[in-house]
Amino acid sequence: MLTAGIVSHSQRRGAPAGGEWRQRNEAQWRGQGKTQGREVEENERREQQVKETLPRGTCQTMCPARELRDREAQCRLHRFEMLAGTERDRRPRGDSLRAVKEYSRPAAGKDSTNPPDLRPPAVLLKTVCYLIDDIAASPHPEPWTEVYSFVFDRLRGVKQDMIIQRVSGSNCVAILERTVRFFIYASYRLCGEPLRLYDPRINDTHLQENLSWLLDCYATGTGPHPNQEEFQALGLLYNLGSARATQHIMELPGRLRSSPAITLALSINRAFLERNPVCLFRLSQRLNFLQSCALHRHLVACRRDLLLIYSHGFSSRNCRFPLDRLARLLSLDTSLTARLCQAHGVEVNKDNQVVFSKAAFTEPEQGKLHCKLYHNIVAEKQRDLSIGNVIHGCA
Repeated sequence: MLTAGIVSHSQRRGAPAGGEWRQRNEAQWRGQGKTQGREVEENERREQQVKETLPRGTCQTMCPARELRDREAQCRLHRFEMLAGTERDRRPRGDSLRAVKEYSRPAAGKDSTNPPDLRPPAVLLKTVCYLIDDIAASPHPEPWTEVYSFVFDRLRGVKQDMIIQRVSGSNCVAILERTVRFFIYASYRLCGEPLRLYDPRINDTHLQENLSWLLDCYATGTGPHPNQEEFQALGLLYNLGSARATQHIMELPGRLRSSPAITLALSINRAFLERNPVCLFRLSQRLNFLQSCALHRHLVACRRDLLLIYSHGFSSRNCRFPLDRLARLLSLDTSLTARLCQAHGVEVNKDNQVVFSKAAFTEPEQGKLHCKLYHNIVAEKQRDLSIGNVIHGCA
């Protein structure tokens, strides 16, 4: 008796038998695996070649000797770099222990990759620590706008050396963390200064660039990064309401996203997006000093929103709102609260009661509302913290 064999659809079309088919596929997979392995090896080899061709700095001082001589001859030394006792000389001498390489714009024909003019990562970190400890945190009563201008330029020089050498790793992270803290602190400290002395837009541009580089180091580096939680939260607080900053936080690993600092920053960001200034100010009481510095540039808009909302919600001829209670909601004292109300057309009567009216609310005149006057929510958190401790992250 003949038994009819079961013929598969693939076999009817002349396809190879099952065993042969498996052998062919295994051979293909092995071939693909070898190809991918060769591509990985090729990429690693190229990266190694790039690293070998990159310039490596050999300068062991904060300022290359050639630049120090040139700036001495051209009388281009900053007074922070002059040798003590020669400041009043016709041609002051430079102090090799205090002079710091200045930022120079790239120019045609100029070789910026000369190893003796480049500082290696360890020296760059030492330079940043000097700028913080001996200049930014100096106890001498120098105008802080001048301090900022000097440190700002020299930090640009540090960043320039880092880019040329493609610095990465722990030294890169340590430099960027201190740089970001400096720019955040400066945005608070110099708020309201004349534009010729301090430009907040330029400070913001450099802060965002360094912060972006730092966050990229966290994402691509091997770690560990003990300060990552701090800077992820600072980035969101500084860029409050930004869809890009919010999305970046939401894409972080769950363990990191649920950390206390980031959870608080997310709550404040949600209150800002929902235009709930009462909740925002209540949550902001839990921020530390540097976090408050990052948040402070949004406080004027939040206080304006609160007064606008209350001007509509409590707009009644017979309604009176206690001034001291409004002051607590705004995180201000009563005198500043009264000035803020006056700037927005909100009446405060002789009994220290606020009379809200949606018809009376006005936007303050340009330049009339000075943010610096309303910094007490930030200033009271600094207390005995030194600038050095804040920028080094020792707070």
